[in-house]
Amino acid sequence: MSEDPDAIIIGAGHNSLACACHLAARGWKVAVYEQASVPGGAVKTGEYTLPGFRHDWAAMNLSLFAGSAFNSEYADDLAKHGLRFAPTSNPFASVFPDGKWLGVSADAALTKARVRGFSNADAAAWQQLTDDFPSEAEDIFALLGSPMNLRAISSLGWKTWRKRHGAGTLDLARFLMMSPRAWLDQTFESDHVKATLAAWGMHLDFAPDIAGGALFPYLEAMAGQAFGMVLGQGGADTMTRSMVSMIKARGGDVICNSPVERIDHREGKAYGITLADGQRVMASKAVIANVAPAALAKLTGDIGDARHTDAMQKFQHAPGTMMIHLAMDGLPDWTAGAELKRFAYVHIAPSMDQMAQAYAQAKAGLLPSEPVIVCGQPTVVDPTRAPAGKHVLWLQVRMVPGQIKGDALNQIAATNWQDAAEPMAARTLDILERYAPGTGAKILAKHIVSPAMLETDNPNLVGGDQVCGSHHLHQHFMNRPARGYADGKTPIKNLYHTGAAVWPGGGTGAGPGTLLAKKLAGK
Repeated sequence: MSEDPDAIIIGAGHNSLACACHLAARGWKVAVYEQASVPGGAVKTGEYTLPGFRHDWAAMNLSLFAGSAFNSEYADDLAKHGLRFAPTSNPFASVFPDGKWLGVSADAALTKARVRGFSNADAAAWQQLTDDFPSEAEDIFALLGSPMNLRAISSLGWKTWRKRHGAGTLDLARFLMMSPRAWLDQTFESDHVKATLAAWGMHLDFAPDIAGGALFPYLEAMAGQAFGMVLGQGGADTMTRSMVSMIKARGGDVICNSPVERIDHREGKAYGITLADGQRVMASKAVIANVAPAALAKLTGDIGDARHTDAMQKFQHAPGTMMIHLAMDGLPDWTAGAELKRFAYVHIAPSMDQMAQAYAQAKAGLLPSEPVIVCGQPTVVDPTRAPAGKHVLWLQVRMVPGQIKGDALNQIAATNWQDAAEPMAARTLDILERYAPGTGAKILAKHIVSPAMLETDNPNLVGGDQVCGSHHLHQHFMNRPARGYADGKTPIKNLYHTGAAVWPGGGTGAGPGTLLAKKLAGK
């Protein structure tokens, strides 16, 4: 890029790339600087085990991106630049120690019949949720896609009040404050049904008893049934590569292996960055930082705003995640039934009590005695990710501590991830073996990614926190990352904050980057 860009973006995660794409489409010259060797942050794919076996490093589910406002506007452009989706009508299931299973598919009658197998009353409740979902989703998605500023919230609140009236609006507000357990206990009677949905709360730092977490099990269940699930064809990095191509086609740049040393600002206004090698780059309109809040405070230094600095430094992260990538000779033979081989995700999270215990242990710094396991079977949906007849498994271990203080079973003595990763992975694979005997014998190669490795690769994943910050109510909605800054602004003029730490938060929907780009570009 021969002249100074209009906008400099620090970090090449998908929110940065979406922001850069939108600004470039509005005529801005953009330059994205990434410290890693490849763009994408948590959304990238590689042959981490054996040649020909493509594994998604962290994020696998691209449903939020497929349904996002960004993809809605740029679907044709993204497709021209290589974006390819691999949809499935069997998004997720759960297995249980008693040999039973429950799965949600994009066939409402089939899913309801599965629920009826556990409870007639729950089948009726499921039908009511299904009937109400189109109307409920309209209000919920409007909220999740809205900028968190007073004008937008006031407008949205008034529209919601007019549509739902007082009682309906208060009911929605009550639901948004409920914990997964509270909502599930009030809605269903079967522990199997409750556990199947509660597992989704663990994806976003909502153990069963955490207030504000009911929304996510509800949305994943109803959206999974209504729309199925979407993976990236060939790997999740199809999303990253298509956006990078779009940026470059519009004259922008994505520069890797370029860590940023500091954000340069003077008299309350940001004007550029200094790279680790000493190079200085100026921006005429904006410096945008896609970084964890504590990192933002380090990049800026003292800005003379004690409240903002304190909020950034005290921003709280969720427990960590461990990834296990497996090259497989075949899929797991699930004891509960061969039909489970059709699902993109199989959760091993047998009860809400087990999930609550695993979460409490991780929060206490203990390696959980029985973690929640998300067993991704992407080659069921997209066979191109492995050689013919072979498969990959994507195991996400939730929750584990970023900093280890001990082991809940007193079996693993190590208190650093370099030494604890292998025995913790063995514990995880032993649990998988209980539900699918013989799986271990099918493993051709294994690659373990500890929370420490996730953070080293992407400093935004502090302690292996894949959602870059807890989504608990004190740190969500208008409080993400802090009151007054949920729209990406900072106390420094021309300096903006984006990424999963900013409203609407984690996931592959690119909401933070898209909302900020629209704010800066005026539309």
